[in-house]
Amino acid sequence: MTMANEVKKDLPDDSEVETKGKVSGFTQFVVGELETIGGVLTGDPLTQAEGEFNVEVGTVREDIEEDLEESERANDEDEHNS
Repeated sequence: MTMANEVKKDLPDDSEVETKGKVSGFTQFVVGELETIGGVLTGDPLTQAEGEFNVEVGTVREDIEEDLEESERANDEDEHNS
């Protein structure tokens, strides 16, 4: 086995990268929800605000990731049709 094949074998494939991106946006959303609830239960407005911020950021990340996937699919279709 050549060195190039060994390096390529260690790299994640595209599906792994896409999954990690989706998990990160969703994870940030969930963490934000938990922080918000924790802030409400403990009466800590700073934690509640951080949670609300993380919910919004997680939502935006998910939207951006979906838009990016759609544009990549459209580019792939255009390349195959050309």
